[in-house]
Amino acid sequence: MELDKGLELAVILAWNDLTTGDQLVSARIEYESKRGMPVDFLSVWTVRSWGYQDRVCDYWTCTSPGHPMGVRFSNSYHSDALERALDFIMKNQDEFTRPADAWRSHLVLIQPPTAELAAEAAAWVSEIQASAKRAGGTEARAGRRTSPRTVPNPATSDPRATAITANGSFEFAKSVDHRSGFPNGPWSR
Repeated sequence: MELDKGLELAVILAWNDLTTGDQLVSARIEYESKRGMPVDFLSVWTVRSWGYQDRVCDYWTCTSPGHPMGVRFSNSYHSDALERALDFIMKNQDEFTRPADAWRSHLVLIQPPTAELAAEAAAWVSEIQASAKRAGGTEARAGRRTSPRTVPNPATSDPRATAITANGSFEFAKSVDHRSGFPNGPWSR
């Protein structure tokens, strides 16, 4: 299954949890993908009548001082189904295919589900649950990474680390964006 299709099915599973008050016109998932690298972050949004948009949640595959790992819901949204599905997808990204242009920003648009799509989403989650039982009770497939990725220890892996501060964090000589290489970029430490 393609990654975008899996993400679409995850939102369809939670569609009823996302429809509160105003009519839900559509939803979208945004993520950036680097060639040969797993997706580290995605965000889920709803679009209501009159174009009003709400952030439903963010998902991070690693922890940092700015955010926890996993799903973080916003704007009083919560969905156990969405949380479980996103967690499975993000921890098992190697089970999903990606298009040839997987190096760019992605936008997955989700319209109100038809009965066929809702049935496909339910069948997909049933398949995941059955597979998890066969693999020993974990949602991650046998042999796949289930422990969270952590940020490497700068003291041992980053030559720019110059000192340890009182709270145990590291001071760096120069902040360089590890994803783009630009000093003080949006992804710099």
